[in-house]
Amino acid sequence: MNYLHQFLFGIYPYIALAIFFLGSLIRFDREQYSWKSESSQTLHTGLLRLGSPLFHLGVLGLFFGHAAGLLTPVWVWDTLGVSHSVKQLVAMSAGGLMGSICLIGLLMLAARRLGNERVRARTTFRDKLVLGWLLATLLLGLSTIFASASHLDGHMMVQLMGWAQHLLTFRGDAAALIADAPLIFKLHLFMGMSLFTIFPFTRLVHVWSGFGALGYLSRAYQLVRSR
Repeated sequence: MNYLHQFLFGIYPYIALAIFFLGSLIRFDREQYSWKSESSQTLHTGLLRLGSPLFHLGVLGLFFGHAAGLLTPVWVWDTLGVSHSVKQLVAMSAGGLMGSICLIGLLMLAARRLGNERVRARTTFRDKLVLGWLLATLLLGLSTIFASASHLDGHMMVQLMGWAQHLLTFRGDAAALIADAPLIFKLHLFMGMSLFTIFPFTRLVHVWSGFGALGYLSRAYQLVRSR
């Protein structure tokens, strides 16, 4: 295992998360007027009505699917009687479905943003960076399904779970667990981690507001007094 691998998969994840949290906090504190999705719906609707729901459905499915799949301890699946091969097949199927939905939505949004003159004029370099980075990350993720299909014993899945859980518990041997992983998996991991790095500097920060809105579900009723 060389120093570059150790840095990318043993140290860089913590750098990415630090930038993600601290950058988001600093931006919220200093630039609250920029804390928005910067919707261009008033300029042109077009593919937005279908592309946006598909994209967001796919992203949420991938996010929570990755979180549950990578961070659930192996012993939990073993206790439930779910074999490693079955878990890998489920991950491939669910990831393929959510990834395809997200990809279709993203392509529709990209076509609308770059194909309409008024929307394109309001598109910044950071918007193009996010679109390109998301597209590359999605395509790499979908490509890992074909790589996984060549070995259905679930061994690679267990390695990735061990890597993520060792990072979460601050164990220094995390990078070693995926030292022999195929390059396609490593590229997908790097692109995914880097999304957290660019997150605070783009319109992606509005995701925090989406999760924050869940607080309204438990908010007390508003008291309105009659005259």
